[in-house]
Amino acid sequence: MELLDEARAGAIKLVVPQLWLYEVGNTLVRRFPCQANELLACLVDFQLTEAQVDARWRNQTVYLAVSYGVTFYDAAYHAVALIRDGIFVTADERYVRRASNGGNVVLLRHWNSL
Repeated sequence: MELLDEARAGAIKLVVPQLWLYEVGNTLVRRFPCQANELLACLVDFQLTEAQVDARWRNQTVYLAVSYGVTFYDAAYHAVALIRDGIFVTADERYVRRASNGGNVVLLRHWNSL
């Protein structure tokens, strides 16, 4: 909620890869099947900025996935952060353990301590 509040206040800008809707939708359907449609609608209404797919993003994503043994999906978010000189905020502790040496990644629970 802190991230959303900061984004609404204009303190930060949230940017996601174009695949976000499918990945987040999949997670919501699995974890919150009764509320998935409503939650997804709220996220869509928030009008997140979608990063463009280009060679730089693709190269960075493949590099992260191969170098750190992570999924292309997860690396896609991290690549957006690296290219835009931002921070990839994730609740995925396994990803952070594996790819933290790639830079610009932090666990969601540590976000407020930055």
